[in-house]
Amino acid sequence: MAFLELSGVSKSYGEGGRRSEVLRGVDLEMERGEVVAIVGYSGSGKTTLLSLVAGLLRPDAGSVRIAGATVTGPGPDRGVVFQNYSLLPWLTSYGNIELAVEQAFPSATREERRARVERHLQLVNLVHARDRRPSQLSGGMRQRVALARALAMDPKILLLDEPLGALDALTRATLQGELERIIREAGKTALLVTNDVDEALLLADRVVMMTSGPAATVGRIQEVPFPRPRRREDILAQADYFWLRDSILDFLEAPARG
Repeated sequence: MAFLELSGVSKSYGEGGRRSEVLRGVDLEMERGEVVAIVGYSGSGKTTLLSLVAGLLRPDAGSVRIAGATVTGPGPDRGVVFQNYSLLPWLTSYGNIELAVEQAFPSATREERRARVERHLQLVNLVHARDRRPSQLSGGMRQRVALARALAMDPKILLLDEPLGALDALTRATLQGELERIIREAGKTALLVTNDVDEALLLADRVVMMTSGPAATVGRIQEVPFPRPRRREDILAQADYFWLRDSILDFLEAPARG
């Protein structure tokens, strides 16, 4: 049995005759410890798919299961990182992470919670910024706080909805390498939504290509053969890197050309 299973998942929005089918018959499996990237153009249902796994939406048909249990709503077994950080502005970096830890581990001692918060601040290299509020942090630092907050809850799966999409190109490139390290060191299963094929090839074990919407579905799945740990300069030197990149782009661009 796969760790994450989506079976025949369909989802529409709207009412009556105005309903628009976003996803149709999506089948996808992930193994524990795997990192999978979902790529596709706008309207291909990537964020809807992630929201279904998060339990923020319910499928109209089909099922979503994690470790054999059907997803019926949000839960602490899924850590979600959004593009817009979603940090509480009146709390420090430490406080934002601590609040999540208190909710996930209500029976833990104060010392146990403190150790968990500090361990995850260290994981994302933000010990020096523990007492800063979000307004005092750069975009990249805010996203690292959001990532530490999600990981500190010890979720079974990490759900990343274009987590670096709001960053400038230089910061994004730096954080991609950091994200690869953080997920690898934390040993987490992760589902990543991204519009950046290079980001997908750096971070993922498999790249799932969605067909164009409406009624999008899984069109093709590409294994990523590069060993870990990964550095951008190393995978760019791989003989088949640009072939893989062009193959994914060709699939995504085929409907537009047709």
